[in-house]
Amino acid sequence: MLRSILIYFSQATWAQNLIMNWGYAWKIASRFVPGTKLEEALRVARDLNAKGYVTSLNQLGEHTHTPEDAQAVADQIYTILDALGADSALRTNLSIKLTQIGLGLDETLCAEILERILARAKKNNTFIRIDMEDTPYTEKTINLWYAMRAKGYENLGLVIQAYLYRSEADVRRLVNDGVRIRIVKGAYKEPAEKAYPQKADTDANYDLLTKILFDASLEKRSSLSDDGRIPPIPALATHDEKRIAFAKNYAEKIGLPKHAFEFQMLYGIRRDLQEQLMKDGYIMRVYIPFGPQWYPYFMRRLAERPANVWFFVSNFFRK
Repeated sequence: MLRSILIYFSQATWAQNLIMNWGYAWKIASRFVPGTKLEEALRVARDLNAKGYVTSLNQLGEHTHTPEDAQAVADQIYTILDALGADSALRTNLSIKLTQIGLGLDETLCAEILERILARAKKNNTFIRIDMEDTPYTEKTINLWYAMRAKGYENLGLVIQAYLYRSEADVRRLVNDGVRIRIVKGAYKEPAEKAYPQKADTDANYDLLTKILFDASLEKRSSLSDDGRIPPIPALATHDEKRIAFAKNYAEKIGLPKHAFEFQMLYGIRRDLQEQLMKDGYIMRVYIPFGPQWYPYFMRRLAERPANVWFFVSNFFRK
């Protein structure tokens, strides 16, 4: 019931107008979305870099409805990439969703735009991470990574969701082919035939994927680039202290150095844990979402997992 209400609110124009004009709503959202403009996101990235963090920018938005909309998003991405290229001191890269650039419309269109984005990113010495979306796009997203690699682009990484049954096989294949992978638990509502319905099973699979990636990182001697933009092979995106503890213990067990993997967390969530990991010598990358589309993003994130309602609200009062 709660999920249905949140999805309805995310799509209702009247609700968006009402809530976006309610100051308290932005007060909550701004804890997790630091601004609506690129300049605001860059300022936050610089501040975090100065404290020792690396970062990843993400301009909010997904599911464009026309080729013109997809190209407009691409133009905005070019602007971000040029800004990163103009400031070599920024230790940040860029995360994008393929439905922003037309994957839901036309795969050929999306591939053409993605190739232009990667060329622009290469020119500006920037790494691109593709955020994984729900399962209708999983195989298409992986196929596009291979298509771009065939064209010679090596500045592209993927995200794999631990709650999918297919993810172990995907990670074993992808890491063998040199993909830099961010592991997330997964937040979309998926059917039981595609995803683990129980949290404990997702957690166990997350730990298994961590082991696979750590073993590969040790074998391939991967590490963070000197400029902080190109990540090592494994990136663990989680706020779960048990998953973090498992990763730290396994890395120590196999002798994997701290520069050979990175932890990632969302801006504004568990700042205390982010700071502690960074102080302990681990690479800590903060994911910085920004843009005027914060309302649907925020509501959809809550709708994907209604338990996040309490998670986000409680984190507003937690440092």
